[in-house]
Amino acid sequence: MMGCRRLFLLSMLLATEHHGSTEAFSTMSIAPKSRRASTAIASTVENVFEQPSQQQQLQDDLPSVTSAEESQSIQLRSVDKDALINTSIFIIAIATVVTTVLSVDVGITRGWTAEEIALRIPLDNWRSYTNILSMAPIETKAVTSATVYTIGDIIAQKTEGLDIGKLDRGRILRSALAGLIGHGPMSHVWYHVSEDFFDNILHLHAWWDFVPKVVVDQLVFGPIWNNSYILLLGIMQLQKPGQIFGDMKRSTIPLLISGLKLWPFVHCITYGLIPVENRLLWVDLVEILWVTILANEANANNSEAQPGDDKDR
Repeated sequence: MMGCRRLFLLSMLLATEHHGSTEAFSTMSIAPKSRRASTAIASTVENVFEQPSQQQQLQDDLPSVTSAEESQSIQLRSVDKDALINTSIFIIAIATVVTTVLSVDVGITRGWTAEEIALRIPLDNWRSYTNILSMAPIETKAVTSATVYTIGDIIAQKTEGLDIGKLDRGRILRSALAGLIGHGPMSHVWYHVSEDFFDNILHLHAWWDFVPKVVVDQLVFGPIWNNSYILLLGIMQLQKPGQIFGDMKRSTIPLLISGLKLWPFVHCITYGLIPVENRLLWVDLVEILWVTILANEANANNSEAQPGDDKDR
């Protein structure tokens, strides 16, 4: 293309010069006009040949622009879809809880005043919970812990700065299952074993007996459950045993130290004032704060794992 253009321009210039030599008798004023005409012709031809080149460049740039726009559009659709799914799940869950709580006295509120309804709803919900707890203690505590761990992991992800559309539903489900099959049943067994040990074996019934109970809880059950939590998450994530036990080893001391900032004070109430059958409910209410710390710690361990470390595990 460039060679043809040069030959064309050269021929035009030669033709112009030949024309100028045969018209030598013309006045001097004609020569500048001829040169200007030659320059104009050359410029026009140059533009004609440049236009296809510019058009080709625009065509080359168009796919990359289109590809970037398509990628951005796909990403936006994905975020919108996840945000819609997560929001729908939250709305359904909240609506279910609210409906269950408010309908506890359905059919017997005729003639009640608003003040009576407001007073009876929390009392009757508590009565309903204790009845279910007495009939199925392990199942009730398992569901309670699953609910708390779900809330805790959602809070943990939000503290990491994630929008509702970017919340990891798989991670939330794993935390819920850890509470369901781990914390609820294990706590039920622990509180009864602990109480039986101090009451029937050590025969410790002094007013200060909550102190050794708190110490044993922190040094025995605390590390056992923290590592069980990480173990359950690792199994559900199909991690290698070496990675799971490495996470447990790295987390044991930091979680124990973190727990000392909260649980000794909480367990003074747990073992000093709360009846055995209601201890898990009290602890689960505080667990929302603690699970946030625990979920962040477990997630940090998973994020710090390097791909190259797998060969050593």
